[in-house]
Amino acid sequence: MSNENPPPVTAPTPVTYVVDTRTDRLGQVMDRHAGHLQLRPPQGGLEWDCPPECARPASEMEVRRTRAATRTPERKTESRWGL
Repeated sequence: MSNENPPPVTAPTPVTYVVDTRTDRLGQVMDRHAGHLQLRPPQGGLEWDCPPECARPASEMEVRRTRAATRTPERKTESRWGL
């Protein structure tokens, strides 16, 4: 067993969340292509390209807040009988 430390991760990897600092959008890193990160909204949708220098790691709170907002169904103000 070696005592060497593994090299630090210098770029986001898939299944991590980052914030595109150009738009303040949270995105899941899906891939890297042509020097850009390909990000997808946590709730799904179209991917977009983001230069790595414009991405910062998302905080755990940002990820939780977005997941909670996308999982909470909208509440109806009326019952199905109109009451």
